Amino acid sequence: MLMTGCDPEDSSIAHEPVLTGGTPGGRTEEEKIRDAKLLADQFFTNDERKKLDTLIDIIMPADNESPAATELKVTDFMDFMMLDQPNYQTPMRGGLMWLDFEADEKFGKPFNELSKDQVLEIVELVAWPDKADPAYEGGVKWFNLLRNLTCTGYFTTEAGWKYMGYKGNQPNVWDGVPEEVLNKHGLSNPEKYSTLYLKPEDRAKVAQWDDEGNLIG
Repeated sequence: MLMTGCDPEDSSIAHEPVLTGGTPGGRTEEEKIRDAKLLADQFFTNDERKKLDTLIDIIMPADNESPAATELKVTDFMDFMMLDQPNYQTPMRGGLMWLDFEADEKFGKPFNELSKDQVLEIVELVAWPDKADPAYEGGVKWFNLLRNLTCTGYFTTEAGWKYMGYKGNQPNVWDGVPEEVLNKHGLSNPEKYSTLYLKPEDRAKVAQWDDEGNLIG
């Protein structure tokens, strides 16, 4: 989903994950201070935020399995990224200004005053790189940036992880060597231990052995 370049002036900008990295296990104190400073600031105007809220819910709308991007505060994520990665600022703000230019050309009013169908008509101009008119090359690159940031913000939330089915590192249960592996090597688990293999409800139970090496319980 994190597709191609994004900046009409520089398509090599890497997508840096927000609020990650630093020392293993978390943020350094310096990083926490920097993050807090950025989070206390704001890049987008209210007018720009309204445009973004409209667009990100077109890119990631709500359905029966997941919330809309605005519900996950993806616009706040983008605002942070504009401050964290200043190279995004010019192309993003330029694209948001282009929306008003295109809206005025087509419908004679600002983008935020358009109907849903009118908004979609403008989005269709730049949302499909392979189909877009070459005259909209800059708009296509800008929309790629917008789509990339929307997906990054969306899929770095708990709801986004659930939507993808991402499990991460979770404790598992050891109940002996899998039967198919034992069969392959002509082996078997000792029958006398079959009722003692670890079960989820017994994870805290410590096995006891006698001096002869026999399992007591």
